[in-house]
Amino acid sequence: MIVASRIALAVLASVSFYQSLYAGDPVDGSWNDGRFHWHVGKPILSVDQDLLPDLPDHRWVAVKDPSVVRHDGHWHLFCTLRNDKKGDGRIRIGYLKFSQWEQAKSSEWSVLDLTLDYHGAPQIFYFRPDQKWYLIYQAADESRNLRYGPCYSVNDDINNPTGWSRPEPLYVVPEGKKAGLDFWVICDNDHAYLFFTSLNGKFWRSRTRLDQFPDRGWSEPVIALQADIYEASHTYHIKGLEKYVTLVEAQDGKRRYFKTFIADTLDGTWRPLAASRQKPFVAPKNVINQSTSWATSYSHGEFIRDGIDQRLSISDDRLTLLFQGASDTEYQRGSYGDIPWRLGLLRLADEPYDAPE
Repeated sequence: MIVASRIALAVLASVSFYQSLYAGDPVDGSWNDGRFHWHVGKPILSVDQDLLPDLPDHRWVAVKDPSVVRHDGHWHLFCTLRNDKKGDGRIRIGYLKFSQWEQAKSSEWSVLDLTLDYHGAPQIFYFRPDQKWYLIYQAADESRNLRYGPCYSVNDDINNPTGWSRPEPLYVVPEGKKAGLDFWVICDNDHAYLFFTSLNGKFWRSRTRLDQFPDRGWSEPVIALQADIYEASHTYHIKGLEKYVTLVEAQDGKRRYFKTFIADTLDGTWRPLAASRQKPFVAPKNVINQSTSWATSYSHGEFIRDGIDQRLSISDDRLTLLFQGASDTEYQRGSYGDIPWRLGLLRLADEPYDAPE
């Protein structure tokens, strides 16, 4: 009788464990309850007029919108560079290559020759079916009759900043339709998905088959989520949990902070994970060393990925977040274009804090 009872209990425990996996509930930790705590490091990158290309009569203002991969022993960082010009050339995409994070601030900048018209907010990944590197970004190029919308450039060699093709549209935004911003591509085994936001609480989704990526077969965008969100949605595959997480920026008065939503599939329902001012993903209230932090706005983040390809996989047990940040004084000193954004790293606080190599 005792043996039978023990067997029954073991079976129940096993069933309960596997039910928790297949029901979509992470087994432990923050992925289950949505409570995350972070440690912020010192800024790793900011504007350096001596290292950036010379701008006669103008100055560089901000380093922002980072996207990064680690490949062949180096970090390859792409970001938006903003200066105080008006009109053409005020926003460019910059590139840095370095082996250790502490080398970023002294590394040599390359400014990509894509267009002098408006463009920015890059995303980098390697698309294995084509064996090419892709930059996804928002752009317009009146000199080539390219209307504003989601664009891409390709390169055979990520080490070659002069090798990027001129912007081409993923699709042409129809007349009278709003294009959105902060375009982001992620793929599963069958489809490429394009996500973006529109500054009104809406998170949009379009998709095409992998064999039609990058510029054919995109579906009409649909609303994937409507919530108290603002911009810069970035979606990842969570390795180990086999789920997807979207990191997105929200506003709290005159500050920015991060929320997250989780889904079982890229075309599925997005559920709140850490998605309120009371329970944010990243905000001053859950950064454990906030009293000495250089930032009070945490904005436009990119998870450090496990790989380089279109799956955009991250580990479920090791999270590091590259972000743009600013203090209250910096954020509130003028228009959005005047904010001197810098880049920094956040790491989960329940791990010893060491910047990744």
